[in-house]
Amino acid sequence: MKRDLDALMEARGLDAFVVSGPIYGNPSLIYLLNGAAVTQGIVVKKRGEPPVFIHSPLERDEAAASGLPLVNIARYRFTEILRETGDRLKATVELYRRIFADLGVRGEVGFYGMADQGQAYLLLSALAEALPEIRVRGEYDGALLDVARATKDADEVAQIREVARRTAEVVEETMAFLRRHRVKDDTLLTDDGTPLTVGQVKGYIYQLLARQGLESPEGFIFAIGRDAGVPHSRGRPDDPIRLGQTIVYDLFPKLAKGYYFDLTRTFCLGYAPPEVEKVYQDVAECLDAVVAEVRVGVEARRLQQVACAFFARRGYPTVAEHPETEVGFTHLIGHGLGLAIHEEPVFTDVPSNIRTLQPGHVFTVEPGLYDPSSGYGVRLEDVLWIDETGEVHNLTPLPKELVVEM
Repeated sequence: MKRDLDALMEARGLDAFVVSGPIYGNPSLIYLLNGAAVTQGIVVKKRGEPPVFIHSPLERDEAAASGLPLVNIARYRFTEILRETGDRLKATVELYRRIFADLGVRGEVGFYGMADQGQAYLLLSALAEALPEIRVRGEYDGALLDVARATKDADEVAQIREVARRTAEVVEETMAFLRRHRVKDDTLLTDDGTPLTVGQVKGYIYQLLARQGLESPEGFIFAIGRDAGVPHSRGRPDDPIRLGQTIVYDLFPKLAKGYYFDLTRTFCLGYAPPEVEKVYQDVAECLDAVVAEVRVGVEARRLQQVACAFFARRGYPTVAEHPETEVGFTHLIGHGLGLAIHEEPVFTDVPSNIRTLQPGHVFTVEPGLYDPSSGYGVRLEDVLWIDETGEVHNLTPLPKELVVEM
C-alpha cells in the first residue's frame, strides 16, 4: 500500500525514487498519480516526504487532480537545453540534474516506469556517469512499487468491486444475447439465416463493454471447441457458434486509468457432452480446493502445488510433472490483479518464490483443463481479496453454470 512506501524505501536503502514515462501502460505512474487524467510525467519521491509531480504545462488542471505537490516542467527550460546541446540524451541528463538539484535529491535513487529498454539503459548509464551526487539503482524482481501495489486498501478494492460488477453484467448480457438466437442443426443462426460466428459475438461484447464504461486494452477471449483447448486462444472470428461445444469466455477489462478485473467462465449452449461434464466438475472442485488453502502467511507457490496435486490425483497431466504438456493443467493457478492485469503476488512454484499471502492481496484463482485434440477446454476463474483482518472475500459476483439453456 502507499503507506508502506517509506518503509520499503528504507528496507532497500533508497533515498529517493523516480517514476517516469507515458501514463498508458505504466501502472506505477497511474498508482502514484491517483488516476489523474494526464498523458505523461515524472514523479520524484524522497524518503520521508510526499511525492512531487513534475507535469506538462498543458496538463496543469489534470495534474492538480493527483493531489500531489506540483512542479511545472517548464521551470527547467528543457527546450533551451535541447537547443544548446543539440542532443536529446544530453539534454535529458541535464533536465534530471536540474530536477534533482531543485528537489534536493541525492544518494541512492531508484528508477521505475515505462521506456524503451535501450533508451532506458542509455539514460540510466548517462545519469550514473554525469551525476556523481546520485547512485542509480534498479530492481529486477520484487521491485518496490510492485510490492507496494500488491496490497490494496479498502478504497482500491471498492474500485475493483465496481469493475467486477460491470464485468459480470457484460457476461450476463452476452448470455442473454446468445439465448435470443434460434437454432438449426445445433448451430445458432442470425436473423438472415446465416450461422452466428465468434467474430459477431465479440463485436457485440465490445459494444457491451463500451456501454459499461469499460476499456479492454488487451482484448478478451471468446473461444469455442478446439480453440477453447488452447488457453490463450482468442477464438477464430469465422467459427460458428454451436450447441454442445465448450466456450471459454475470459474478460479482463478496466476502468480508464484504473483497476482491472478478470473473470473466466466456461459453458456449453444447450447441452454438454459427458466428458466435458466430468472435466468441468474436476475444475470446479479444484478451484474450491485451492480457495480452501488461502490464508495469511501461506506461501504463494503453495496454491500452484495444490492445483497440480489435485489434478494429478484425478489422472490429468500437469506442468509440475510435465512442464512441456499441452494437455491437462498447463499454466499457473493465478496472478495478482490491480492496475496491471498481471502483478504481484506471483504463484510460480520455484524455491526462489518466497512470497507469502498477505492482507490486502487481490489475486485470481483460475484452474483449467485443456485437450484441443478432443475439442474442449475448461477454465473457471474467481478473484479473491484478503482483507486487513485476514478474512478471504470472493469478489466475483457471478455464478458458475456449465449448460446455458437455449
